[in-house]
Formats: sequence, structure tokens, C-alpha cells
Amino acid sequence: MKITQLFLAMILPVMANCQSEPQTDPNMTHILKNKLLEIQIDMPKTNYQSSRFDWTGKIRTVKYKNVYVSGIEKMNTEDSANYGKGFYNEFGIDRPVGFDEAKEGDYFHKIGIGLLKKEGEEYQFFKKYEVIPAEFSVDAGPNKLTITCTSQKVNGYAYVLKKEIELLESGFMIRYQLQNTGEKTINTDEYVHNFLAINKELIDSNYILKYPFQLKPELFTAVVNPENIVEIGDSAVRFNGTPTQQFFYSNVTGNETVLAAWELINLKSRIGIRLQGSFTTAKSNLWGWKQVVSPEMFFEINLAPGEAVAWSRTYEVFEE
Repeated sequence: MKITQLFLAMILPVMANCQSEPQTDPNMTHILKNKLLEIQIDMPKTNYQSSRFDWTGKIRTVKYKNVYVSGIEKMNTEDSANYGKGFYNEFGIDRPVGFDEAKEGDYFHKIGIGLLKKEGEEYQFFKKYEVIPAEFSVDAGPNKLTITCTSQKVNGYAYVLKKEIELLESGFMIRYQLQNTGEKTINTDEYVHNFLAINKELIDSNYILKYPFQLKPELFTAVVNPENIVEIGDSAVRFNGTPTQQFFYSNVTGNETVLAAWELINLKSRIGIRLQGSFTTAKSNLWGWKQVVSPEMFFEINLAPGEAVAWSRTYEVFEE
């Protein structure tokens, strides 16, 4: 009996320490949580597995004091697993790596996903392509999740992408590192779609989207505002109702290079969320619908073989 008690006294603390370590199933959803925030992150092969958005660290929901600050791409759809949510990001919305060089039926890279089978002469981001997934690895900590995506080498292109999501006191930071391990230069870009809705409230006059630069509508490349609900001010966007149709603006920086930043506030709930990027950008779009608004800041990528680049986005949730 004394030997058994001694054994238990020795082994139980070890078992307790093992159980306190974060356990992350690569096929499950991981949660980062503190007193203010809860962030749900889908693993690479969990839920969304379509051919558009990056599979590494798919941030599907963010809640602040149990209030959602994230939304969804489409409402009332049975196929929600194939559409955007929360803070999904995408590489190469216009120019995925190696698409032009690939022959019909061959494969090209979609960074953060794997290989996509080429169908048609022009790439269409909304099209569902056949996917051969890349190799993924996951490293979880109590306040941080790191996912690494390692590609195959196809047509001279190859890469390693590492994405780290860190929980902050009232926000979170996404760090990216992309290394070119192939023989050809990688020319593409990356952005976060930012599907934003505060307290699940529809887009209306209670929302205001602020930019730290002047908006010049005459320099926008595309303007889609069929109901004239979106109102463009000097440095802010407002809404005079709830849009029932999609709206879209491209080149909202007016060809100027600006700090990658924005701030969205819901005047009713008095909760807001802001972005601060580690980079400047000359490309920014704005998309939305009745249930969500999505300011998008693009990071330009030009990597010679053997080179690597790192950038980050910091999000802060606040109360007015």
C-alpha cells in the first residue's frame, strides 16, 4: 500500500501537468480565450475546405464580452461551409502563383491551400476548383496558435507559409511569414476579407467605417452601389439604410500609398474594432451586403527564390 501511495504521489503531478498543456486536434476547432475575447479558429481540414480562402488559421468567429464582432459572407445558406466567415484571408485573388503558366488540366498553387486544377483561360476567385491540399502542421499554446503550410514543388514554384495568431488583452495579432523555396519568383498579394458585423446587427445608419486617409471617389476604379445606400465622406463611409444588394468599391486609396488601417464602430452598441497593419498599401477594396461589411487591405508580395517576407495585422476591439 505504501508503495502504491508513493507511486501515485509521484505520478499524479506529472499527469496534472500533462493535462494542463493545450491539446489541439488538427481536425478540430481551436479556441483562444481571455476575460474579454473568445476567438474560434478552424484547423486546416475543418469546416471550410473550398479553393478560395487560406486554410491556415481560419478565424471563423470573434466575440468581445460575448458580443460577436465577426459576421458571415452569406445568410440563410445550407452551403455555409464553402463561404467566408470572420477573418478569412486569401492569397492571389487576381493572380494565383503559376496560373498563367499552367496548362489546362494541370495544377497551380493557391497559397495556404495547396494545388488547384486549372479549368479555363482566366482565373475566377469565386469558382470551386479541384484541390490537392498542401502539408499542414499545427503548434498550439495557451495564447497563441501557429500553423505552417508547406507546398509541393510544381512548375518551379514552392513555398512555406507560417501564420501565427496571438491573443492580446482586447484584440489579436496575425503574423505571417512566407518563404520562397522554389526556383521562380513569387508575385502575388494577400488580404483579409474581414467579414464584420457587431452584435449580429444588420448594416445600417448605426455603422460608421473610418479610414486614416482621404477618400476620393473620382479615383475609385469600380463603384457598385445599386441602392445608393453607401455614402462616401472625406475619410469615412456611412450607410443611410440596410443594403439588400451587394455593394463594392475598388481602389479606395485612390492610387496613393497609405497605412493599412481602418476602424469600424457600431453607434448603437458602442463597440468598435480597428485594424493596424505593419505595412503600407496602395490597394484597398470595400465590399458588403446587408449582414456584413468588409474593408480589405492588400499586402504586395514579390519574392525571389530563397527570399522570405514577414508582415502582420493587429486588431483591437474597444468600447466608445
